[in-house]
Amino acid sequence: MRSSLPRTAAVPALVSLALAAGLIVTATPASAADVRIHGIQGTTRISPLVGSPVADVPGIVTGVRAYGSSRGFWFQDPKPDNDPATSEGLFVYTGSSPTVKVGDSVQVAGTVSEFVPGGAATGEQSVTELTSSNAKVTVVSSGNALPAPVRITAKSVPAAYAPAGTPATGNSVNGLRLKPKAYALDYYESLEGMNVSVANTRVVGATDAFAELWVTVKPSENADRRGGTVYGSYDEQNTGRVQIQQQASTTDHAFPVANVGDQLKGTTEGPLDFNQFGGYTLVAGQLGTVVDKGLKREVTAKQKKDQLAVSTYNVENLAPSDPQSKFDSLASAVVTNLSSPDILSLEEIQDDSGATDDGTVTAGVTVQKFIDAIAAHGGPTYAWRSVAPENDKDGGQPGGNIRNVFLYNPARVSFVDRGTADATTGTQVVSTKNGPDLTLSPGRLDPANPAWTDSRKPLVGEFTFQGRTVFLVSNHFISKGGDESLTSQHQPGTRSSEVQRQEQAAAVNSFVKDVRKVKKDADVVVLGDLNDFQFSGTLATLTKGGVLDDDIDTLPVPERYSYVYNGNTQTLDHILTTPSITDFQYDSVHINAEFAQQDSDHDPQVLRLRP
Repeated sequence: MRSSLPRTAAVPALVSLALAAGLIVTATPASAADVRIHGIQGTTRISPLVGSPVADVPGIVTGVRAYGSSRGFWFQDPKPDNDPATSEGLFVYTGSSPTVKVGDSVQVAGTVSEFVPGGAATGEQSVTELTSSNAKVTVVSSGNALPAPVRITAKSVPAAYAPAGTPATGNSVNGLRLKPKAYALDYYESLEGMNVSVANTRVVGATDAFAELWVTVKPSENADRRGGTVYGSYDEQNTGRVQIQQQASTTDHAFPVANVGDQLKGTTEGPLDFNQFGGYTLVAGQLGTVVDKGLKREVTAKQKKDQLAVSTYNVENLAPSDPQSKFDSLASAVVTNLSSPDILSLEEIQDDSGATDDGTVTAGVTVQKFIDAIAAHGGPTYAWRSVAPENDKDGGQPGGNIRNVFLYNPARVSFVDRGTADATTGTQVVSTKNGPDLTLSPGRLDPANPAWTDSRKPLVGEFTFQGRTVFLVSNHFISKGGDESLTSQHQPGTRSSEVQRQEQAAAVNSFVKDVRKVKKDADVVVLGDLNDFQFSGTLATLTKGGVLDDDIDTLPVPERYSYVYNGNTQTLDHILTTPSITDFQYDSVHINAEFAQQDSDHDPQVLRLRP
């Protein structure tokens, strides 16, 4: 269980918000006859009793979490009311390992609170819970049968994702009465803390380092041929996705390893929790069995003699301190799965001291170690070009000074070197009798532009292939950090980081226009980790005026992805080309994102073109 703040850290802010919205009813300690769990949960996302003490609240313990920063237990009222909007389950935060056991009948005293995972600034929904330094738990009896789990199925989860927030409350849905038959988020919220189950589900998000995976209860919902669930637009949030964790610590009980497309066979049962890193999460006391469906890593076709193969690959903070096995695995993928592209645009190459923040900005050791590993696996001996950044100016892991790097096969491609670039001087397009030239190659694109503040500056290079000039612009746009999640209390959630990405896209679009002003049919390839979707405003800005085409759009819709996040397969990595490039083949090579064992969290992209 990941938690960035103490469990009580966000309560005062949420109480203030709830008071302002008129959602709090103050109360004196209440007896079991007066207050039951459904009365605490209420019919909205905020308890009507938030901030109030309660006593003798009855229920059966359905789950215990005895490790991590969120220790406590879930209990559920065996005598539910008739309102589908009110949950009958509740989490009790104890702070230390609970002494109760599953099946205990208990009466609980404590203070009703609303905990926002990650803090109120995230805009996230809250978890209604009981918490207090002097909470009292009385065990009435033990060994009781658990309340029958609510089975979450394709039929029970609505197709619509969430109600729209009200402008009067800043688009928050917190104060809206839940409509569990109309909206998926309302349905899940109406089950918060309750014992639920899923059965025979398909894995749509591989097991990660935090012992969690994602399944879907809607097997036909935007499915792709490899078993994932494609995120196709801002209106296709994929309502059938559910995160799975387990109540037991991985020290006590290993979590199963699963890839996308595998089956979680049998019944998985436990309380429905809510967290910062996935929203509604089934915390399993009973976990199904993973059935391996044999997902294979893809291999792209080898380029023909007259085809130029270019690739973009985010190698995820590659540093000299990484084990040789990471270099070898990445190198093997370049040679085998990517068929040794002529040009590789690499993102997240760290400096020679890795994440140590010692002022180092050179990356020759990192790059050469990778080049040597590729050659050792039977690939070409690549040459490379890059421009070192200023120290700690390009974002990413502190001290790592990540940058973009071109690797190219000198037996197939020539690099046109011009000038001596530095981190702060931008390359310019000039007109010559032979067409457009760059003042600096390699060079950086408009590095003084505020659009690149705390972000990677694009790397620009001029190549020649079989007598034809091709300009490449390697990118790594600013991340989505700070954006609100799909499960945010604000619907739709705010995508604040997109503002800067659109500014970055506008700068690249302007550069491509400058090249085409000199020569309309110039061949320009813009590629990299753009940290945004093909349907986003970022890509619309990048392609504005028809100066570029996003070539992943030539693939069938179910194959347009390079990344898996929270069970949604989606596109973050792109290769775009000017309209003069019409003879090409595009491939998103699925070798990482769908697998528990990854060299990177991104799938590389390959374009084979005839300039």
